[in-house]
Amino acid sequence: MNMNSNKNEKGFSLVELLVVVIIIAIVAAIAIPNLLASRRAANEASAISALRTIHSAEITYFSTSGGNSDYGTMADLGTVGLIDGTLAAATTSAAAKSGYFYTASLIASTSDGYCTTATPASTTQGTRIFAVSTPGVIFTSAANGSSPPTCTAGVITGTTAIQ
Repeated sequence: MNMNSNKNEKGFSLVELLVVVIIIAIVAAIAIPNLLASRRAANEASAISALRTIHSAEITYFSTSGGNSDYGTMADLGTVGLIDGTLAAATTSAAAKSGYFYTASLIASTSDGYCTTATPASTTQGTRIFAVSTPGVIFTSAANGSSPPTCTAGVITGTTAIQ
């Protein structure tokens, strides 16, 4: 008697397994782009929030540590504890915070104001560039990163205000 001819064998056929794998691949192909878009949106929201924090820190620094005459660099703001160390160190794409790095510049005389820009470390991290200056209005580039904000003598131009 042949033991391998049992008609009650349980399991899946190769065709059934292939159908399941194909369905999983289709679902993944639909979900992954949406996941990446959500991540970019979250990084951009984080950058806007960080710029708000930096603006508040600059105003506080000016009226306290700056003696009503100086704004601070990112390092200055971190040293006095007005922003966290991660944000203070996020000045290069290698040290980006939530996919963005920040460039702060003081205007000619440090009492004239400041500008800070948030630039995505890569296009997978974010597509828009953001900036804030002394008045506290946050500006953004176009959705594809074109027309980035520029700061001249403390005035941001060439962009759209989002706040």
